[in-house]
Amino acid sequence: MSVQTDSPPDGDRPAARPQPWWKRLIPLLLAVLLVAWVVRKLELRAFIAHLHNVNHAAFLGFVALFTVVNLAADSLATSFVYRLTVAPVSTRQFFLIRGASYLPSLLNHHVGQAWLAWYLSRAFRAPLARVAGATALVYATTFGSLFLFGATALLFDASPPSWLLPTLGVGTVSGVGYLGVIHLRPRALAGRGLLAPLFDVGVAGHLRAMAVRLPHLVVLFLGTWLPFRFFGVEIPPAAALAYVPVLMVVQALPITPQGVGTRDVFAQECFARFGAGDAAQQHAAVAAATLSFAAAIVLVQIGFSLALMARALRSLRDAPKA
Repeated sequence: MSVQTDSPPDGDRPAARPQPWWKRLIPLLLAVLLVAWVVRKLELRAFIAHLHNVNHAAFLGFVALFTVVNLAADSLATSFVYRLTVAPVSTRQFFLIRGASYLPSLLNHHVGQAWLAWYLSRAFRAPLARVAGATALVYATTFGSLFLFGATALLFDASPPSWLLPTLGVGTVSGVGYLGVIHLRPRALAGRGLLAPLFDVGVAGHLRAMAVRLPHLVVLFLGTWLPFRFFGVEIPPAAALAYVPVLMVVQALPITPQGVGTRDVFAQECFARFGAGDAAQQHAAVAAATLSFAAAIVLVQIGFSLALMARALRSLRDAPKA
């Protein structure tokens, strides 16, 4: 049974209350200031040398391959959650619509997620609150899987950073408390439309979603770690397991577009020591890695989004009713 997708269900259209222009500029301004803070410390000649010496074809090929594999792994894990809680969206359909959402994601990762949730609600005639709840389940299980990455660092690093153990402790207590609430199903929470998907799948559903999410986290981990090697920044596996998951969280925070600036500052503080040469060379290498990756991933994602947008709309136009 096909559905019309010309307009969303009643009450499901997001409220049209645009932010003032100056508020929309704050994340961009912050990104510019953070990048300027990084650049002001750089030796320009060393920075340009790193940009010149990198194997450009191999680097762009890596970024394109990472984009495709990451999109496939993300689609596999996230479509599983939406099928479990909202509607029978296939992995192929989700691959198309997630790729199309890269354009709004250029503003911020969470803007892209909100656009994706709204369009799935529109296409499958599912209540927007329930789709938003399923998206919350995606976030919860993704951060749970990310937490496991941080815990894994303890198996490989005999002297983990001082902040890691307290962070894992807080994360463990929070995670156990959260799953305890899910198991107890308090009526005041379980009956709310936004939270219903979290309680519907229960603890077992959370664990299944985390298991399906792990391959995606591995892809993200490798895609965050390996680009530094193109610029001579050799981060050891133990240090990568301790710091790269934190960088993955930092660059996903809704602070700046695409994590530009926040990612660069964090990488300078944590990874510069793994570069070759003196301090100036090390900082230049890290800046070249983070800024080049940001520019390359934007170009590749724009291409993918434009290529997949029309196919995504056609695919979801015939989506079955939830």
